[in-house]
Amino acid sequence: MTTLRRRVIAAAETALAHQKYVAPVEVLSVLGWLPPSRVEQWRGGRVPDLSAIAAVNDDRLAEALGHLREWAADQGLEPDEIGYLARTRDARPLRFTAGGDENLERLFRTHWVSPALPATRREQLRARQSKAPDLAVLALGGPWTCAECGLAAESGEHALLEDAGPLCLGCADFGHLTFLPSGDAALSRRARKESGLCVLVMRFNRRRKRYERQGILVEPGALERAEEQCLADEDVRARRRVRDAERRAGQDVEFQSAFAERIRLLFPGCPPERARAIAEHAGTRGSGRVGRSAAGRAFDEDAVRAAVVASVRHHDTPYDDLLMSGTPRAQAREEIRDRIDQVLRGWESARVVERPA
Repeated sequence: MTTLRRRVIAAAETALAHQKYVAPVEVLSVLGWLPPSRVEQWRGGRVPDLSAIAAVNDDRLAEALGHLREWAADQGLEPDEIGYLARTRDARPLRFTAGGDENLERLFRTHWVSPALPATRREQLRARQSKAPDLAVLALGGPWTCAECGLAAESGEHALLEDAGPLCLGCADFGHLTFLPSGDAALSRRARKESGLCVLVMRFNRRRKRYERQGILVEPGALERAEEQCLADEDVRARRRVRDAERRAGQDVEFQSAFAERIRLLFPGCPPERARAIAEHAGTRGSGRVGRSAAGRAFDEDAVRAAVVASVRHHDTPYDDLLMSGTPRAQAREEIRDRIDQVLRGWESARVVERPA
């Protein structure tokens, strides 16, 4: 079995176990070929086709999707073609390839669904996947000008990105909406349900290299009704939050334990306590570290290695001292490269000898 086929199967098996279906775009993202931030741009209609943002060419994409199709057939999964629509006002169909190769386009569109999934759940899933993504406005960096009215906007103001250029909220017909920041999931969910028009507010996080939700734009009346509903059952939701926190804490412990086992499998010479420390650091909920990425949750080999390399870099080399002394980041990494390779080779080829009690 080739390395690529093994990685595709590992990502697909994780997705199937978690959600009872496998989406090609999600598998390719786990492989590291489709950066999530760039996929978000494609879903927003700001990239002509998906292959334009892929880290590999169409032949390599076709090879990976071929492996996925063969594995899905062996598992008895059922194909279901999904229509991908852009997050634009016209909700136009999205393209996957520059040349529009129909066979490859169909491979991208085809989701593989478990036959054990009930028919009603499958219909709900298909309706949600085929639905056009929510409209979104972005906080743009630097001054910009509305493409329709010519209004000059300052950095950080929100714009709807259209083919002709950014539109201010007034020209986008969102000027009557009010902003509800993220932070209260129940309030946001209810306001969204009550509002006839709802728009996501996004901002690009340069450090994490991804788009992050800042809140939503909803109708003022919808927000007032949602606030009244939340006040009516505040005690019930507080008790539920406590139970959910306890459940998530247990899931984190289980995930970090499995992540540590994966580290020890790839690096048998890594001391057990060190593997646990790496797993806890990389898998901390909300940290944005590699363990919380899609690849990390799938225990992808490259993601696990990245977590181990990061730990070795900071704990077994003078990397931090070099940075503090003013050494440029790229130069500092080059200077410690041999030391990292030395530690990793030792962990890959040797087992820790336990000291006698």
